[in-house]
Amino acid sequence: MKKFTFIMTVAVLALLSAACQEKQEENKVTQVIAHRGYWKCDGSAQNSIASIRKAGEIGVYGSEFDVSLTSDDVLVVNHDDTFYGYEIAETPFEVIKDSLLANGETLPTLASYLEAAQDYPDMKLIFELKSSKGDTLYEARALPLIVDMLKEYGVAERTEFISFSITACTEFAKMMPDNIVEYLGSDFTPTQLHEMGITGIDFIHTLFAEHPEYVEEAHNLGMVVNVWTVNKEEDIQRMLELGVDYITTNKPLLVAEMIEKFNNPVEEVAEEATEAVEEAPATETAEAAPATEEATK
Repeated sequence: MKKFTFIMTVAVLALLSAACQEKQEENKVTQVIAHRGYWKCDGSAQNSIASIRKAGEIGVYGSEFDVSLTSDDVLVVNHDDTFYGYEIAETPFEVIKDSLLANGETLPTLASYLEAAQDYPDMKLIFELKSSKGDTLYEARALPLIVDMLKEYGVAERTEFISFSITACTEFAKMMPDNIVEYLGSDFTPTQLHEMGITGIDFIHTLFAEHPEYVEEAHNLGMVVNVWTVNKEEDIQRMLELGVDYITTNKPLLVAEMIEKFNNPVEEVAEEATEAVEEAPATETAEAAPATEEATK
């Protein structure tokens, strides 16, 4: 009996060791990006100053935000092309600056956003430049202003760029060659993007369901893999199993919890192994009983 228990204990330890080693070898830890900041909480709103502060407070890898340029060249943080019915790219800042977000803040400028970000120096800034409809000079005007402002506020080195505009991505890659640049669209493969000098992909999660091979393809090219916007547990789990580098989500706390469980399977394995040890003596006794009765006869 003691010999059997010893063998089972060794087996448990071996199982735990193998599980840990497998995770260490196969997976580097996936990171969490708060989509439009952390806004599903009291006092916050999408792309608000509060959202970037709250993202910093919960310790995410990065906080994503959307930037547009007004007609008089003021960079503002807002997801949609319009704000209170005004096309941002065609509207002077003065016209929309006092309009309120859902939490009562006024429309943030990029300058005010970056100022708040300075309080969270370990958090990456995931900068999405919104494209403009039909304005061929929009990006030419916006990009130099963006790069200068990032440097002015001392956050250039920790900024990662994303965009649906392939032109914006290629230009960011040229202007900031040491920064990660990820394309958001679905019309290029990782190899094609790599050939354009783009260093990452940031695809919608449903695309990875169709092309799971894109993760390995990108990694083999030295590219980072981001995915948006992943909120359901089954989708989060699937992205973890694919081995993406970042998960962009509206539920950063849930994703962080699932990442922790995925990368630390020891407790789960330990529970299974403990159950096996506890059940084993009863099984051994049950099997041994007939032999004892036969010997007595």
